Amino acid sequence: MPDSRSQSIRNIGLLSAVQALGGSNSSIIMSVAALAAVSFAPDRSAATLPVTAMILGLALTTSSATMIIYRLGRTRGLMVGAAIAIPASIIATLAVMFGQFYLFAAGLFLVGMSGAFMQQVRFAAADSVAPELKSQAISWVMFGGVAAGFLGPQLSALSRTWIPGAEYAASFMVIGVISALSVLVLSATRLAPTIAPGGSQDKGRPLSVLLRQPEIVLPMLGGALSYALMTLIMVAAPLAMVHLCGHSPTDAAGAIQWHVVAMFAPSFVTGAIIKRIGASLVTAMGLLLIIACAVIALNGITVAHFTTTLILLGVGWNFGFIGSTAMLATSYRPQEAGRVQAVNEQVVFGSSAIASLGSGFLLQFVGWEAINMLAIPVACLTIVLLGLGTLRRASA
Repeated sequence: MPDSRSQSIRNIGLLSAVQALGGSNSSIIMSVAALAAVSFAPDRSAATLPVTAMILGLALTTSSATMIIYRLGRTRGLMVGAAIAIPASIIATLAVMFGQFYLFAAGLFLVGMSGAFMQQVRFAAADSVAPELKSQAISWVMFGGVAAGFLGPQLSALSRTWIPGAEYAASFMVIGVISALSVLVLSATRLAPTIAPGGSQDKGRPLSVLLRQPEIVLPMLGGALSYALMTLIMVAAPLAMVHLCGHSPTDAAGAIQWHVVAMFAPSFVTGAIIKRIGASLVTAMGLLLIIACAVIALNGITVAHFTTTLILLGVGWNFGFIGSTAMLATSYRPQEAGRVQAVNEQVVFGSSAIASLGSGFLLQFVGWEAINMLAIPVACLTIVLLGLGTLRRASA
């Protein structure tokens, strides 16, 4: 635990800045990676595979990233993670310059590995404050992503033509600069000490027991499906706008910009809402907003329809993901944190990787409308399961 309230506030501010920088990397990739790849992909349906590679890198590294952070300490572990994206950005830039599709995917895979460390920022904040402040700490750190919503798409658009003859190549070089800044900001943090796995006599409940607890399984489910549905729709949207509906790349970048802003802007109040009505209900509200975004997408293909869809999708993700994280953060003991967080990240980002992998193929073979139709029953089922879990806890 930090030594003082002022240290806690300082850490939250610095971690919010890290969230803004790390989120900018992701929003750059989400804005332009598929558009960059489509010109040298082996097939147009494969254009989203580099984005999927990033998410796979994130998903496959989550457990290792968590354990490294718990071994090295939060500050040093997060710095290592941020630094991985520096050489990754060079690889991605060169791949675009020379039209090397699989090298491009490899570079984004490494960016995803870096992102696996950055996803631990919200837990670093939650575990460094008093229990009653956890949801607010998570929300304030996630609020840093609002800056990412503006920085990422704007930087990708600004740098799109900096390297002549290699459109979008410089956009990926920007990721290296941002990551170097993240390392510098992280070096100034003083976070709560970690309890390394196996480092204390009381190791808490075995993982097999923890994964049978509804208060742990349900937040994992809520977080995984909120993230997967968001990824499914978001990854497909820029391609649908540009290549299916004839909108400009600038329109697509603008829609993604407002999507990323909507993902993080509600964080200013999400923590307070959770404190007032409960994390489970906030998670369900997020899933309802995802249903609403799918309904709007099914009713038109103008820029306004896409932008409104992506804004609602972003707010829905915010409520669903932060609500699920807040539910989970109160369900384990300190000595169980590393194991629970590692499994949660694996489940959440593994689901997101599957959604990203399927997004491009679904868009190519069944269309934009079918993707949104699929999201509705999945979100409805998740809401039902969350409701049953709430009733079970109330009757216990």
